[in-house]
Amino acid sequence: MLKLKTKWFNKWAKKNSVSDKVLFKTIQDLSVHLGTVNLGAGLYKIRTAKSGQGKSGSHRTIVVYKESDRVIFVYGFSKTEKDNLSKEELRYFKKLAKDLLSIDKNKYKQIIQNGDFISIGK
Repeated sequence: MLKLKTKWFNKWAKKNSVSDKVLFKTIQDLSVHLGTVNLGAGLYKIRTAKSGQGKSGSHRTIVVYKESDRVIFVYGFSKTEKDNLSKEELRYFKKLAKDLLSIDKNKYKQIIQNGDFISIGK
């Protein structure tokens, strides 16, 4: 399974001390639908713990997910910053999810080499 994060998400994760170890745990939670909200079109909102803390007061991450195929972290925010995505943001992320899921898995190798996506755990 491809486990990726966008360049923007990677910067956000570093700034908010969200490690790849935490992202792996988030992927496990996503695979069993723990703390997740299916937003449709392969897009999910999931609670992601702050490093060294639990999920109370945690972050929310927006993830493109296709079971046993790929997971791509695209956006993150703190619950204290905002409650939820706006309707406009939701439309944008659903379109993005559709586009990202339509890309052939082999094409991602080139996209990673270009630096647009970062493999989680490498």
